[in-house]
Amino acid sequence: MEKYEVGDLVRLKKKHPCGSSDWEILRVGADFRLKCTGCGHQIMVERKYVEKNTKQIQKGLQ
Repeated sequence: MEKYEVGDLVRLKKKHPCGSSDWEILRVGADFRLKCTGCGHQIMVERKYVEKNTKQIQKGLQ
């Protein structure tokens, strides 16, 4: 199981309408707050959705 942390970039299977499929994790818990790296739009999604649809994780700067 992957360890998700605030600041990580995740690539999801489905693209955002702006064309980007990369998201920055802003909050981790039962729900994730994600920010689109293309347009800056923020969404809240269930942890299960993120875990199921993640193609790649790029660890943030720590």
